[in-house]
Amino acid sequence: MYNDSSDGKEFLGAGIAFPFRLDAGAIAMNSYEDHVRQSILLILQTAKGERVMRPEFGAGLHNLIFEPVDPVTTARAKHEVEEALIRFEPRIDVLEVEVTVDPKEQYKLLINIQYRVRRTDTIFNLVYPFYLERGEL
Repeated sequence: MYNDSSDGKEFLGAGIAFPFRLDAGAIAMNSYEDHVRQSILLILQTAKGERVMRPEFGAGLHNLIFEPVDPVTTARAKHEVEEALIRFEPRIDVLEVEVTVDPKEQYKLLINIQYRVRRTDTIFNLVYPFYLERGEL
């Protein structure tokens, strides 16, 4: 199923879907560009120090949870995301990261990431909502 090498996408990988879930009674899987997208989400959702064997892994956004909503916090979020994606996701080129405050919810940052999957030269956009107050989802 994932061994079609005619288009070169096997480099992008395949594996268990994140977050873990069942699909029709079987473990949900992902592949190729979706695998890359889920890897980006994993990087963004991982706090630095959370992984015992890789304490530097993650974007470190959790350090911003109680920070004020101001230009300094949005600039720090942008920097952390750019650095983490460049360091931990070699299958993409980060084209742009833009962090804005959600106009409807003042404590929610919208992290807009535009990236290119190197192998397929396909451009994707991902908007990651990040809450500055703990306990909101």
